[in-house]
Amino acid sequence: MHRLRILRAAVAPLCAALGLMAGLVGLAAAAAAQPAPAEVLDRAQALRASQAAIGRQPADYTLLDRRGKPVRLSDYRGKPLLVSFIYTGCFQVCPTNTRSLHEAVQNLGRLVGYDKFNVVSIGFNQPFDTPEAMRAFAAQAGVALANWEFLSPHRSIVEPLTRDFGFSYVANAAGFDHMLEVTVLDAEGRIYTQIYGERLTPDQLGEPVRQLLRGAPLPQTFNLDELVERVRILCTVYDPKTGQYRYDYGLLLEIAGGALFFLTMLGYLGREWWQQRRGARP
Repeated sequence: MHRLRILRAAVAPLCAALGLMAGLVGLAAAAAAQPAPAEVLDRAQALRASQAAIGRQPADYTLLDRRGKPVRLSDYRGKPLLVSFIYTGCFQVCPTNTRSLHEAVQNLGRLVGYDKFNVVSIGFNQPFDTPEAMRAFAAQAGVALANWEFLSPHRSIVEPLTRDFGFSYVANAAGFDHMLEVTVLDAEGRIYTQIYGERLTPDQLGEPVRQLLRGAPLPQTFNLDELVERVRILCTVYDPKTGQYRYDYGLLLEIAGGALFFLTMLGYLGREWWQQRRGARP
């Protein structure tokens, strides 16, 4: 009897260990049976969400600029606005995309004027994309344009903010898998179009912004400078060989010829009217 008790005492820890191992195996099997969190973005679904945002006006969120000063999205109304979402912990895609955007923005600025549109990059990885982190990211990317700001949203508004813009992302071991898109808003703050790709060409940004600027209403009072700027934007075309915009002199000649024909006809009709009026006198 004494030996039996000793045997039981010796076997009990072994049974307990085996039971623990069985429980762990069961938990592992149950975990394996559960669907793993998505680490790769569903591109088709993300594209649908992005396209569905066109025509939408995002809510007037308040974010912080690189100096920690509050900025509202409505502060950018009155001009076309380009919006890109980034995260500062990204070491390859986001910096490459931002440098590409920088080149395209510089080309567009030389064409239409930097004061005619604005650009913002928004850090969606909160609480890590702080104003300080965004300032460092901008400096590393070499962005020092007066019309380009880097903004930090509060973590509580990241989800509705990105949803309003149709921007999709999922977390993974490397950071985030996310859409590479630039959202173009019109002067009223409505989403006009979405531009996709890691390396942006000047015409991808230039065409929608030129369309918005050409379609903007002229000032109520006559403004020759504004009229000249509108004609200048109208008479430029993108040259894929050089990657630059150039003047379309053929179009300039057509406009000049049309204007000359109009003035000639106006002068002719005016002269006919004057002659008929003189002939009708008693």
